[in-house]
Amino acid sequence: MYTPNSVWTWSFLLVACLQGIIALALECYVFGKFQESLQNDAEKTTESRTIPTYLSVYIFGFVYQVVLVYDALRLKNTIQVIGLCLYNVGILIYAAIQMDQIHDAVNFLVGRTMIELDFWNAVRPFLVAIPCVIALGTLLMAVVAWKLYDEFAWTIYKHISADLRLKRRYLVYQIYIALLKFDFFFFLGFTVQFIVIVVKTNDVEFYLTIAAVPVTIIILMLAAYWTRRESVFGMICIIILYFGALAYFLFKLVRMYTDVARREDYLPARRMLTAFAVITVLLLLVTIVIACLCTHNFNKGLKPHISRRKVPDPNDQKDFINEMPTLAGPAGSRMTID
Repeated sequence: MYTPNSVWTWSFLLVACLQGIIALALECYVFGKFQESLQNDAEKTTESRTIPTYLSVYIFGFVYQVVLVYDALRLKNTIQVIGLCLYNVGILIYAAIQMDQIHDAVNFLVGRTMIELDFWNAVRPFLVAIPCVIALGTLLMAVVAWKLYDEFAWTIYKHISADLRLKRRYLVYQIYIALLKFDFFFFLGFTVQFIVIVVKTNDVEFYLTIAAVPVTIIILMLAAYWTRRESVFGMICIIILYFGALAYFLFKLVRMYTDVARREDYLPARRMLTAFAVITVLLLLVTIVIACLCTHNFNKGLKPHISRRKVPDPNDQKDFINEMPTLAGPAGSRMTID
């Protein structure tokens, strides 16, 4: 089990945990107040499902972030650390959009006397506080990430040695693995919101959307597996599936704005779903490009360095000395150990 061994690794983990705890506490208050304020028959409307769904995504988002923080520190993945800062910016945008969407939902419910009139005034300060907490967390994470970059760069240097071409290939690999982990959140976040909020779909579309969840998980797991095994055939299959996923999300995005007959079904969560869909499409495009680069780098000496998921810790003498024969490679290769 990995244990953070420097003040900056502990700081990064602490900031992520504290941010998540405070933001979720504020969200839970809003959710409790919302449930308490709802009147009869409100549960039948799409608008009444927005706040519980947003809270569910927040819970999953912050718990998943803590898991990714631990994973990035364990693997000493500088790209994933930087990605987590950008992930936090995404959560910040989500919090800002959430406030506007909740306001619209409350206005709808108030107009039909399905919620107490003072609900919005009671929860507005808490909804304003959430993006403020996340903005502060993002700033602190960025500062700590800058320190971690120097700390991890030295460890990676010792792990990969001074071969610049090999270091570039390892960087591409790190980017790809980090992208897969962020893809998982946005794929799943969009699909779950669509299933819960937009319930008035035909049977075929509804079941296809549900089926997308396990299919997504399997695709991403196979993508990571075949990259470590350096399977060209496997990666070609995965890239084809990426294009299929890209078509799926573009279809969902276009449908939300062109299907006039079902405009009211999408409207309560359209901005949130649009944000998730756009981010997911952009991530997919980048993932496809990096996947092609990873495949191009197969069989060029990187496999021994990525076969172990944990980068040896130079502060742990036993761990690092045991790893030296693997890192040394063929006789006569250059080793730089200070």
